[in-house]
Amino acid sequence: MSWSKLTAIYFDRSRLRLKPLAERVHDLDLSVMKSLSRTDTCSDSIRQTARRIVSARKSGSEVVMMIGGHVIRSGTQRYIIDLLEKGHISCIATNGSCAIHDFELSLIGATTESVAKYVSEGQFGLWEETSRINDIVNDAHASGKIGMGKAIGKAIYDGNFPNKELSVFAACYRLKIPITVHVGIGHDIIHEHPNFDGAAAGATSYLDFLRFAKVVENLENGVVMNFGSSVMAPEVFLKALSMARNVAGMEERRIVDFTTLVCDLLDLPEEVSAEPSKEETKYYFRPWKTMLVRTVADGGKSFYAKGKHSDTIPELWTAIQEESS
Repeated sequence: MSWSKLTAIYFDRSRLRLKPLAERVHDLDLSVMKSLSRTDTCSDSIRQTARRIVSARKSGSEVVMMIGGHVIRSGTQRYIIDLLEKGHISCIATNGSCAIHDFELSLIGATTESVAKYVSEGQFGLWEETSRINDIVNDAHASGKIGMGKAIGKAIYDGNFPNKELSVFAACYRLKIPITVHVGIGHDIIHEHPNFDGAAAGATSYLDFLRFAKVVENLENGVVMNFGSSVMAPEVFLKALSMARNVAGMEERRIVDFTTLVCDLLDLPEEVSAEPSKEETKYYFRPWKTMLVRTVADGGKSFYAKGKHSDTIPELWTAIQEESS
């Protein structure tokens, strides 16, 4: 069937009009970036997790940070990059919005648009420079050898990005630390663009999933943290852990003794080791039942810290500095 006939039933993206980022009103700029500074207080959950992070890295076990897009928007990049540089984090797992915010901040020093304003105008997400991410992913897919996270990190690190020193993706590429991107087709603004290739995004993100699963194979005595990802982090971690345990069982190994930390804004009870009743709405908060209960049920330990990322990540950094000094 010809494309002219296909466009009778599928949306023809060639009809879209993209505008330059210079015409977008940005809700965030580099003024949100925090300088490294120790906090006055740290929650007990974060202190205990920090202690386990230092121990895990000394023993060669993995420490994984899984993050949602709001982490990049919280201005905590310097804290995360410092933890990467000092070897306290061995893998970062992200969703597609993390890559977009990191890319835009690195390129123009601003990111984030008003959904209400631009969806009303039919312009939400349709920005020229941001579509360059699709070109990066398409090239990575053509090479067949590189996942989405590494490809984006390399492009920022090697390219003309004025604020690349604040890019978590570029830092991971520079330090040779895995950063994985786990996308859902249709979730991200760049999926609207005419140069988006679903096959390329799927293939490169799947390579990242397999890279993440490889990291999880070495999670015994390690730590997995989830900052603000209510769907991607628990779902991706659940599947990767099942794969890793399947292989470990055949090799007479176990992956049961590790720590999980969830940092979010939901009010949870002090004791989170048992999942809530199905009658409670909080049962459907996946990070609780998946990361704080089910995946550590055979011997791990879980912690929850309520707070904004702009508070909890500096707290974690502070606690790790104190534990490792």
